[in-house]
Amino acid sequence: MSMPAFALPGDTLAASSTHVPGAGSHIYASKIQSSLAGPVTASSSSSASSRSTKATKSTISVAQSTSSSTASAAASAALPTVGDVVLARITRTNPRQASASILALYTDSTFPASNDTKKTVAAAAAASSQPQQKILHEPFPALIRTQDVRATEIDKVRMSESFRVGDIVRAVVISLGDERAYFLGTGRNELGVVIARSEAGRDMVPVSWREMREVVGQGAELLGAVELRKVAKPI
Repeated sequence: MSMPAFALPGDTLAASSTHVPGAGSHIYASKIQSSLAGPVTASSSSSASSRSTKATKSTISVAQSTSSSTASAAASAALPTVGDVVLARITRTNPRQASASILALYTDSTFPASNDTKKTVAAAAAASSQPQQKILHEPFPALIRTQDVRATEIDKVRMSESFRVGDIVRAVVISLGDERAYFLGTGRNELGVVIARSEAGRDMVPVSWREMREVVGQGAELLGAVELRKVAKPI
């Protein structure tokens, strides 16, 4: 796999068999993953083997972005507010709620604000670009409660069928919450899981509003297992 130029926390950077983790990275499930949001670099390092021969592996590091002092100040000052659309990573779930870390804010005003398809299409055509994101230097804790997962049949919501740990979720800030966490909601069609991996560690793609399927083999053939999620409609 090719090494990304920029990574978010939890992104896979390389296999631990070919690289070693450096600053801002760690090993999980035999893969090196990012611990920070920032640019990725690789440098050569050597270590002596048990037979006194040298095996060279590249050390992968992730540093916080330092593109400019102005940009850094703006990013560090950015705070989620009610109505903001955010990207968050699920960190823990239980039957009543899912805990998450807010990683980025959508900064483009053309992001769909409702389920009105005609307005959404018109706004997208006028902007002729995808909504832009602002990556936060520090994640903000958040909660998604069962009553905020979807807009209908709230009493039938099951957290285990909506989110899994590690999922990347597009959500809206519905409340500043308490001193511990923001409250997020995914009740609109365009909100929900946007990136997920299966229990087997494979990438998944949406096949309906509540199902995602593993991508297996070359050519993105959809031959893998199906898992339940509260899926975000593509925009």
